[in-house]
Amino acid sequence: MSPFFVILSKSKKTKDKKILKDQKEGYILDEYKVLSPTAILGYGFPESSFKEGLKRMPNVIAVDAGSTDPGPYYLGEGVSFTDRNAVKRDLEIILAGGLNHNIPILIGTAGGAGANDHLEWNLNIIKELAEEHNWHFKLAVIYSELDKKFVIDKFREGKISPLFPAPEINEKELQQTSRIVAQMGIEPLIKALDEGAQVILAGRCYDPAVFAADAVRKGYNTGLAVHMGKILECGAIAAEPGSGSDSAIGTLLPDGFIIEPLDPNRRCTVTSVAAHTLYEKTNPLKLPGPGGYLDLSKTNFTQHSKKSVKVTGTQFVPEDKYYVKLEGVKKIGCRTVSIAGCRDPIMIKQIDEILMAVRQRVKDNFKKQGYNYNLHFHIYGKNGVMGELEPEQTAAHELGIVIDVVADTQDTANTICSFTRSTLLHYGYPGRIATAGNLAFPYSPSDFKVGTVYEFSVHHLLELKDPIEIFPIKIMEV
Repeated sequence: MSPFFVILSKSKKTKDKKILKDQKEGYILDEYKVLSPTAILGYGFPESSFKEGLKRMPNVIAVDAGSTDPGPYYLGEGVSFTDRNAVKRDLEIILAGGLNHNIPILIGTAGGAGANDHLEWNLNIIKELAEEHNWHFKLAVIYSELDKKFVIDKFREGKISPLFPAPEINEKELQQTSRIVAQMGIEPLIKALDEGAQVILAGRCYDPAVFAADAVRKGYNTGLAVHMGKILECGAIAAEPGSGSDSAIGTLLPDGFIIEPLDPNRRCTVTSVAAHTLYEKTNPLKLPGPGGYLDLSKTNFTQHSKKSVKVTGTQFVPEDKYYVKLEGVKKIGCRTVSIAGCRDPIMIKQIDEILMAVRQRVKDNFKKQGYNYNLHFHIYGKNGVMGELEPEQTAAHELGIVIDVVADTQDTANTICSFTRSTLLHYGYPGRIATAGNLAFPYSPSDFKVGTVYEFSVHHLLELKDPIEIFPIKIMEV
């Protein structure tokens, strides 16, 4: 963090206001602005919103490029859940805006999951754009994928602990894990900025890190910077109406920060910003992250203008030990699914009994083969979304049925799904009138070979001595 001291502003507008000076960079700051183009790189944004953000002269452009929300598959396979053309479109606008206005650009959780393959994928897009536009700039790539042996050694040293609700990990589980990334905090990003990077492409990041790193580096309050990043990382979702495909800007002040959407048809309210503060968190007053947690017990939200909200009082509380979150996945098999519809009220009334009988018929048919599989029915129109937690027990007049099979091999998954589909299609339930078939199939072929299935096997904390030690930085001229 750069040293700073308090001085008085000479501007009439900011008379007697405390402002900060970054001695290293040699200029005065009384506010710090972060432009967030979109919730996730590749989700898109109106160019008009982004241009409005550039008019505000932001100090940095930051964008989150990934999430665990789409599940473990993308980390396991090393592929992005966002489309390449969509990511390239967003990056072209963001890079042009940042480079033309000499604004640093920080990209977190590159490629969707932040492992080495994802970084390389995203880096190739950046190089491609640089060649097309004849751009020249200094790029920092920060890696976050960990060698499995390193993680096992740390486990043996007692440096890995579960992150609720994950169970205790064991060495066998770690051996079966195919890929592990660590969630970096602001420190590796600060180091890359100190080394003169104009663009930073980072692996798996704590979501607010790319939004907060440079502000903390310049001496602003860590709690306020991270809290602002927590809201900005989802673009304009904290507005009304909210959108993950639109831009927002955050203005950091010595005593708080202001959040504002950049589309004239959106506005931030106290409710929308406060609600997003609680997004994805279990404790409303304590939001944990690398190296400590945000204390929200004294946080206040006030309507600053018709479109913006000011937030004050948030503090960052450092912890004695520095922990980062680990995310790891393992392969559990292959999946095949089939989608069908049911409109027969006689069948709908007894659907639970019918599915139970079909399940038993499948089991009996392949008893000698000893197949290892998991057969699941998703019944949309009854409880397909909430399952056993569904409070409304009355089924709809039609059902969407997804036959979902996961097995050791793709061939076994294909076999079980195919036999389940044909058995359900012609199952003779009591009161049945039509005999041509019980199901309507919207697609041909009716069965879809989804491929490899992964599950999260590591959702744990790793204790570090140095916040940068496991995040190597590579500086290159693009």
